Amino acid sequence: MATAGTAPKEQKPRPARGASENVFAYEGKDRNGRVVRGELRAQSEAVANAQLRRQNIKVTRLRKQRTGGGGRITDRDVTQFTRQMATMLKAGVPLLQGFDIVGRGNSKPAVTKLLHELRMEVETGSSLTGAFAKHPKYFSDLYVNLVGAGERGGVLDVLLERLASYQEKSLSTKAKVKKALTYPVSILVVSAIVLGVIMVFVIPAFKQVFSSFGANLPTPTLVVMAMSDFVVKTWYIIVAVLGLSIWGFKRAYANSLPLRVGVDKTMLKLPVFGPLLHKASIARWTRTLATMFSAGVPLVEALDSVGGAVGNHVYLNATRAIQTSVSTGRSLTQAVDDVHLFPNMVIQMISIGEESGSLDSMLSKVADIYDEEVDNAVENLSSLMEPFIMVFLGLIIGSIIISMYLPIFKLGEAV
Repeated sequence: MATAGTAPKEQKPRPARGASENVFAYEGKDRNGRVVRGELRAQSEAVANAQLRRQNIKVTRLRKQRTGGGGRITDRDVTQFTRQMATMLKAGVPLLQGFDIVGRGNSKPAVTKLLHELRMEVETGSSLTGAFAKHPKYFSDLYVNLVGAGERGGVLDVLLERLASYQEKSLSTKAKVKKALTYPVSILVVSAIVLGVIMVFVIPAFKQVFSSFGANLPTPTLVVMAMSDFVVKTWYIIVAVLGLSIWGFKRAYANSLPLRVGVDKTMLKLPVFGPLLHKASIARWTRTLATMFSAGVPLVEALDSVGGAVGNHVYLNATRAIQTSVSTGRSLTQAVDDVHLFPNMVIQMISIGEESGSLDSMLSKVADIYDEEVDNAVENLSSLMEPFIMVFLGLIIGSIIISMYLPIFKLGEAV
């Protein structure tokens, strides 16, 4: 498709099912002698040349583009693509052309490759919902269900815009929780590295100095020096055990459902982080259900996607219980109240929403309230953690320093 000049619109023949296509960048002149540039998809360079000749373009340069590799596709990439496609469709750009525009404008070859595969699925007769469903690694059930609702109702642009907004707010909530958890962990990791350097390099230097004193050393100094000797002799074993433990835990966590459930339960019960995780989970739960319900997805069917979207097995199991209860004819308010997981304010808002016929609006308001509470909790947590971390580091490092300087103080008293 030409991006300059007035070349005729590219006519792409439908490829044979299963045929592999490549992306070619071309440069040439049209029938009026004007320079045209663009990209097209073809199975080979010869086929690309033939397509351009049919468009009366005299090719001066044709080069195969790389579409493989290019990094990992993240949730943020999918969110950006969703927002761009919603904008394209609202502007009246045809779906296939929208894929082309978004794909060419993306800096990640991996995303370009994914969009090319999606475009080919749609071009060969698949629905957009079916194309997304073939890539569950990037598009969740919730995503596919919302796109399906948009296709069925003829409001795909509206649903994609709503989906993009939902994903942006969901990513924002996840980023806040990650920030709150990452800060203390990073401080502890740096502290462990600093202590390791002190034990391996600094204390042995003090030990050499103390060996010339010819006097008995204080007990704290002897304890620290013994710890240093142990670390110096076994540091590689300590590092290997820590690395294997982290690797083994991650592997077990990925393969063991009971372990994941246990970890999620434990995280929610932590004294400082537990309330924050509860608020973030409620925000995501209510926002997901509001988005699904406002898109016209039946409540029981919407609950299928809600539990998994929260990312916590406690809420997943609770959502399954709520879904079972609702499917037997109970109201959502009663079902939510029965799981004893949601605060009374959330239950009352859901009840008002059901009675007034504005459940999606009430759920969105609950999500906004808890998003704001997560913001405040993260700020407060950062303010509270800083003095605790400083005191913790001060006690440990200060104790080591005092222990190593005690012999020097005693020597000064003796002199």
